[in-house]
Order: sequence, then structure tokens, then C-alpha cells
Amino acid sequence: VQLQASGGGLVQAGGSLRVSCAASGRTFRRYAMGWFRQAPGKEREFVAVINWSGGSTYYADSVKGRFTISRDNAKNTVYLQMSALKPEDTAVYYCAVNSEMVLTTSRSRYDYWGQGTLVTVSS
Repeated sequence: VQLQASGGGLVQAGGSLRVSCAASGRTFRRYAMGWFRQAPGKEREFVAVINWSGGSTYYADSVKGRFTISRDNAKNTVYLQMSALKPEDTAVYYCAVNSEMVLTTSRSRYDYWGQGTLVTVSS
């Protein structure tokens, strides 16, 4: 599985942005997909995860109510819609595949990673 993240950019605080992650491979629709982020000088942290069908999701407390994860299996793409952005949301955002097909926040349980897309939120 290969992942290509896109859609990052510069946005003002309070604004919105959607990042996307396109996956290769026919088995994409079988996997849970997650988003993580890594701010400068910090460890990579969990943001959101979605199950194979899109019927179940889970969010980090820091983004709950502001971010929405979704997927389109016909397009082999997972999205992260980000609203009410804050400067502390500034980070490189990574998508990842969990081939165990479970909803997990554990970074070590994700097998494939995209290259990341930078989101910068200005105050």
C-alpha cells in the first residue's frame, strides 16, 4: 500500500482546511485508516481514525468537535476536514494504514505511512 497525502497549506486561526490521502492497492477498502500529526520538536500524535466502512470513527480529545475524518472507498481516499483551526494545530499531518482493521490510537500498530502534508495555522 502506498499513501499520498495532500491539501496542506497556510490558514488563519479559525479557518478550515481539508487534507486528503490517496491510497494505492485494491485492499484499501479493507483497512482502518488513521491521521496523525507531528509538530516541530514534538512526537507524532494520534488525531483520528476511521474503520473500513466509514461507520466508526474516533478522535483525539484535542480535535473532537472540530475535525472530521471520512473516506471514499471508490476513490481510495481518506479525508480530514479541519475546522476552527488553532495555531497549536500547526504540524505535518500523516495518514496511515492499520492492516489489523481495528480502531487504534497506537502509532506502532499502523503499518504503512504517507509522506505527510504541512498545515500551518497563523494567529
